[in-house]
This record gives sequence, structure tokens and C-alpha cells, in this order.
Amino acid sequence: MTTKVAVIQKPPVLLDRDQTISRALDSIDEAARAGAALLVFPEAYVPGYPSWIWRLKPGGDIALSSEIHARLRLNAVDLNREDLRPLQDAASKHAVTVVIGINEIDSRFSGTTLFNTVVVIGADGMLLNRHRKLMPTNPERMVWGMGDASGLRVVDTPAGRLGSLICWESYMPLARYALYAQDLEIFVNPTWDNGEACLVTLRHIAREAGCWVIGTATALQGSDIPADFPERDKLYKPDEWINNGDAVVINPAGAVTAGPLHREKSILYAEIDREAARRARRSLDVCGHYGRPDIFSLAVNRKPLYPVEFSD
Repeated sequence: MTTKVAVIQKPPVLLDRDQTISRALDSIDEAARAGAALLVFPEAYVPGYPSWIWRLKPGGDIALSSEIHARLRLNAVDLNREDLRPLQDAASKHAVTVVIGINEIDSRFSGTTLFNTVVVIGADGMLLNRHRKLMPTNPERMVWGMGDASGLRVVDTPAGRLGSLICWESYMPLARYALYAQDLEIFVNPTWDNGEACLVTLRHIAREAGCWVIGTATALQGSDIPADFPERDKLYKPDEWINNGDAVVINPAGAVTAGPLHREKSILYAEIDREAARRARRSLDVCGHYGRPDIFSLAVNRKPLYPVEFSD
């Protein structure tokens, strides 16, 4: 039995949570009408990936960096106040599973630090998992804190057992293995990366894990940056492609079955079959007969790491 997946790489409304969620709802409606049951959005989609960090001079433009970051913080997603409720209701309405990247703020503690997070919303509208990026890359560390492993989990969905790592987490072999060891059938990689090097990595993961791989960045041009973005014309040129997107679906043998969707602000569709993952692992099962636990071992601390514990 196959499942139709939709890989959505339409631009967000950068630094605007509510308008971006509205766009996501439009995409969910469109994908559901097309018969998709698993919908995947890019990394940090709400309210957009902080691409400006790769353009500002390190240690320079502090005032501009502070202004942009303040807007990002004000438009970040707080799961404690149910900012994703509209998406959860839409997932339930259409009986679809949604995987979406967010800039998350945790109001329970500092109320200031942001996390690069991916959430899985079930077909009943419930939050199935929240994974915070373990290690932000290079200048991303000026935007996001480091996540713990409490979300390093594989969850059941109608399409199959699904796990997710964000962008360059796909280069972390131990993080990958931690997912493989949970009967992974679908590996989702919301990312800002694109191009041949990214594609080669995702094809390797599909072959290594014997699973389906879904990857997508945001197809984004300078003209997609809102007019009220601070110093927009200084940082972006209207006609430039900031990100090519390159949404892709790869089968458990490592072959591309759909995409890459290059420089198209649209939705990529594909059919996947969870049984194909189990058949692929007959000859190579890295957590089974190829695992050699008598030689190798891996321990993962999945306890939530809170900054403080109060005893009253």
C-alpha cells in the first residue's frame, strides 16, 4: 500500500509567524486536495530561516543583527501557548501528517533563547514529536541554542515509522544511527542545504538505512523578502536566488524517485511504500545482522535537559 507525500518548498513570509502559518495552511489544503497524506515543510519554515546570518559580517552590524533577531524572537513559535494550533486543526481536518520546521521559543524558562526545531503533527492533530537541532552550524549559533536528545525519536504515522534530523545533522553518524535503531522507515531532512553534495548525502542515508528519504529547503528569491525587512536592499538583491530548494524523494535503494525540484516555489509529489524499506534491509540491516553489537555500542541520553529544577 502506497502513500502520497507532498514536499512543500514555497517561501514563508519572513519574520511573520501568523502570515507564514496562513501560507502553510494554504499549502496543506492544496496538498490534501491532491491526495497527499504526508506533508513536509522546510527547516525553520515558521517564520523563516535566518539567511541574513550568512551575509552580515561576523562581529559587525550589531545593531542590525539585534533588530532582526528581536523580530525573529517576537515571531517565534511557542508550543506552550499552542501557536501551531491552526496547523494541528488543519492536519486533523484533512487526516494528514505534517512535518514542519519552526523557530521555537520556550517560555517556561528564559523566554529568550530560540531553538531550531522540527515537529511532527499527527493525522489526529496531536503533536507526535518535537526535535530540537542538536548542533547549530557556524553562524547559526548566534541565533539558536543547542537542543537535547529528547526528540531523537521515531514515531508511527499512517505512512510509516518516521524520524527527522535537521540539515547538517544528517552528517552526524551517531544521530543517524540512533534513528535507524528505532525501526526507521521514513527519514525526513528539513534543511537549508541544497545541490549535489546534499543530494549525495541523502542518497547515502537512504541506502545505509534502507529507508525512504525526504529532503527539502525553501525555494527563495530576494523578491520574496518582505518590504519591511530591516535593511532589505542592503542584504538581498531582488532577482537573486537565495536558496534553490531542491526538494527530493529517494527510495530505500538510494535512487531518486521525485525531484530535485530546482528553483520552483511549488509542491513536489511522490508515492512511497513502507514495505520497500523492509525489503531493502534484507541484505543490509545496519542495526540488525550488520550491526555487530558484540563489538560496537551506542548510548543515547534522551532525558530532557532542563536549565533548572525547582523543589517546593
